[in-house]
Amino acid sequence: MHADPLAYLGSELQTLKDQKLYRRLRILDDEQRARTTVDHKSVVNLSSNNYLGLTTHPRLREQALKAIDEYGVGTGSVRTIAGTMDIHMELEQKLADFKKVEKVVVFPSGFAANAGTVSAILTKDDVVISDELNHASIIDGCRLSRATIKVFPHKDVDAARKIVKGLPATQRKLLITDGVFSMDGDLGPLPALCGLAEETGCIMMVDDAHASGVFGRNGRGTIDHFDMHGRVDIQVGTLSKAVGALGGYVAGNTNLIEFLYHRARPFLFSTSHPPAVVLACMAAIDVLLEEPQIIEQLWQNTRFFKEGLQRLGFNTGLSESPITPVIAGDGAKAMLLSDKLFERGVFAQGIAFPTVARDKARVRTIVTATHSREDLQYALDAFAAVGREIGLI
Repeated sequence: MHADPLAYLGSELQTLKDQKLYRRLRILDDEQRARTTVDHKSVVNLSSNNYLGLTTHPRLREQALKAIDEYGVGTGSVRTIAGTMDIHMELEQKLADFKKVEKVVVFPSGFAANAGTVSAILTKDDVVISDELNHASIIDGCRLSRATIKVFPHKDVDAARKIVKGLPATQRKLLITDGVFSMDGDLGPLPALCGLAEETGCIMMVDDAHASGVFGRNGRGTIDHFDMHGRVDIQVGTLSKAVGALGGYVAGNTNLIEFLYHRARPFLFSTSHPPAVVLACMAAIDVLLEEPQIIEQLWQNTRFFKEGLQRLGFNTGLSESPITPVIAGDGAKAMLLSDKLFERGVFAQGIAFPTVARDKARVRTIVTATHSREDLQYALDAFAAVGREIGLI
């Protein structure tokens, strides 16, 4: 036997274990619901992006089954060869109408939408001006584009302005922010950034994954929430979170979308969405349009839970959304908080470096529209007991 050339990975894993940061995957034994079964234990689920409970909505189930009957389980090709069905075009048109833009293209995931778009529209001669807490998929897209990356401190528009003003006026620039930041739950300063982009000729891009189905009228996102229609050149949304299925999409003008058809590598080299996913996504948009009360229920639950955590004395950071971090500081302490909560029947995943800063490790909670008041109070009681036990409150 030759020596294992991957042995060094075992040492890396041992380091994680020594730092108490090693995690094994938790297994969901049930449907993705507000109260569900994880690792054979009944838990209040505060770790899912299923904001509106649409993963199990009867209208989505019905359409997914209909799609399998009508079209089979897969498409067998990429979009640009034989994998574009009429339903793919119908979904994109429905999303374009929903987002009030000329055109939309759907990608296999939100990650692919971000990375594929940034890397397609920029070259090594261009510059990206990016918030330091932007999503990993944006960072990877920037790296793949080989453009120069300039990072500004979180939400610091003056710092972003200084960077832009220091660049040659003729250089192509992309100014990019999350609409809702996925770990802190705060909103990007869209009005000020859009103003900066207009003043300096930057392309303005917003990753609205965690705002899709959550902010704006009927869940149209932060562009609608801040009334920035027509002022954001590239909007990225997701079909994997509040929409309850799978995928991401890019919304913008016709030139942008048709260029992505030709140059976005994840679009060109990934098999298209299975029919069941496409019809489920269309049903989800109908639900957003026809049952907006579920979004209001999400916000009522969010306010109740956030106020409860704050009353107990937890540090919930800057959150303005259903994503509420409970910041423990040290990575090992965040993992301990998560594990102790799980013992008490509350599933809230611990998150540490490199996903967040070393001193900002946390348990990240997300409430959904389908949590009952009893579920949320149960979770708050568990947080109170564990928080006292480990000296967080």
